[in-house]
Amino acid sequence: MHEFLAWLEGSALGHLMRESGVWTYGCVNLVHILGVASLFGAVLVLDLRLLGLWRKVALPAITEPTVPIAATGFIIAAISGVCLLATKATEYAGNPFLYIKFPAIGLGLLNVAALSSSSAWKQHKMRELSSRERSKLALMGGISLFCWLTAITTGRMIGYW
Repeated sequence: MHEFLAWLEGSALGHLMRESGVWTYGCVNLVHILGVASLFGAVLVLDLRLLGLWRKVALPAITEPTVPIAATGFIIAAISGVCLLATKATEYAGNPFLYIKFPAIGLGLLNVAALSSSSAWKQHKMRELSSRERSKLALMGGISLFCWLTAITTGRMIGYW
């Protein structure tokens, strides 16, 4: 991991982030926060619905706006996060929160893949789901909340280590 972090810090991106001044870092940090907020805001609404809140609201009415917002927020957060990390990546090599954050993100993305490929998810726009299917989606919603809350919390803690 240290080799990768050293490469990232020494890359053109790392030099650009360090040499562009404090405003560049501050603006990229703001973009990162907005990406994370968009991702988690959408995920929170969707996962709480999967867990059983707002049952009177049809699941497609929740998924149609939240899924693209979450995906866009993730892309923005990931790109800006790489930029922030490149600024002084080797300083984070021993930071335990970094080694929790990245696996949490990876597990969150695996959960998204599992959810997207599940038959319940594929059918949720076409018919009413069975209680077993709703339970399966609720489990995935709970896993999602855990993963993204872990990623956000540990990401925030990286700066305090």
